Amino acid sequence: MKNMNNRYLEITYRHGKPVAAYFYLPRKSDDASTKSIAGSAGLITDYTADGRPIGIEITSPTSVTLSALNEALVTAHQQPATPDDIAPLLVGNHLRSTAQ
Repeated sequence: MKNMNNRYLEITYRHGKPVAAYFYLPRKSDDASTKSIAGSAGLITDYTADGRPIGIEITSPTSVTLSALNEALVTAHQQPATPDDIAPLLVGNHLRSTAQ
């Protein structure tokens, strides 16, 4: 497996609705999470044994905001995300909030 040099978003759906998401951070192919730190807004940052952040679990994808994700990224000493980085979540959240 190759190193992952880019960040990307993975979303898990159940019955057409997002139930979980994971924002992957750059990592080596053999990196594994050995420590997880819960932050605000249902965000959990995973770290390797040597303290490098490798991803952020989004436990409430229907209510996550760009601001909350960026707070978690800054805490992990990572560059903030852009709206394009999590566009599927932001669009879905907007559509759900306007449909209610």
